[in-house]
Amino acid sequence: MHEDFVLQISDKLPLEGVAPLLCAGITTYSPLRHWKVGQGHKLGVVGLGGLGHMAVKFGAAFGAEVTMLSTSPNKEVDARRLGAHKFALTKDPEQLKGLKGYFDFIIDTVSAPHDYNAYLKLLDTNGIMICVGVPPTPMEIVGFNLLGNRLSIAGSGIGGIPETQEMLDYCAENNITSDVEVIDMAYINEAYERMMKGDVKYRFVIDLATL
Repeated sequence: MHEDFVLQISDKLPLEGVAPLLCAGITTYSPLRHWKVGQGHKLGVVGLGGLGHMAVKFGAAFGAEVTMLSTSPNKEVDARRLGAHKFALTKDPEQLKGLKGYFDFIIDTVSAPHDYNAYLKLLDTNGIMICVGVPPTPMEIVGFNLLGNRLSIAGSGIGGIPETQEMLDYCAENNITSDVEVIDMAYINEAYERMMKGDVKYRFVIDLATL
């Protein structure tokens, strides 16, 4: 193992909560840092799952006003617990209408097919939609939804080693971890079925002592 690829993890944080930071953590931390999302910005987070719950935590920690955009009213309590300042039910046309042109940034964490155009309408002039979810079908965008307010759609994957270390250090300093459910190896099939149904808050972590 080469030392350039080793990450230092603070003993201030529980390992089970740190493990998903190397995936969901850096995947959301990296674009929020790249576009300097922070104080004074209005950030919408689409989807409260493994990625979305970290986007809420980081967005709030960076000083942005965070709004959870969800199809499920049951997600509101958790969204606010995680740091979201506002919640909008995206199935309600009136709530979406009230958010037209509201956000500076939207980070879209959803990996299922969905309507990107509905969220583009929520961006202010020069707004950016950051896609970190990967739906199985091509996205369909109406061109005029981009042109009117000079909007941008961007994508971001996982970060490199230096940025991942930066993220881990930030999490240690600010006591940020992933919300996890620790499972035995024998539970892996049940965990997979639950994951496919979205029944996990918000990452499964396998206890390797049970291997």
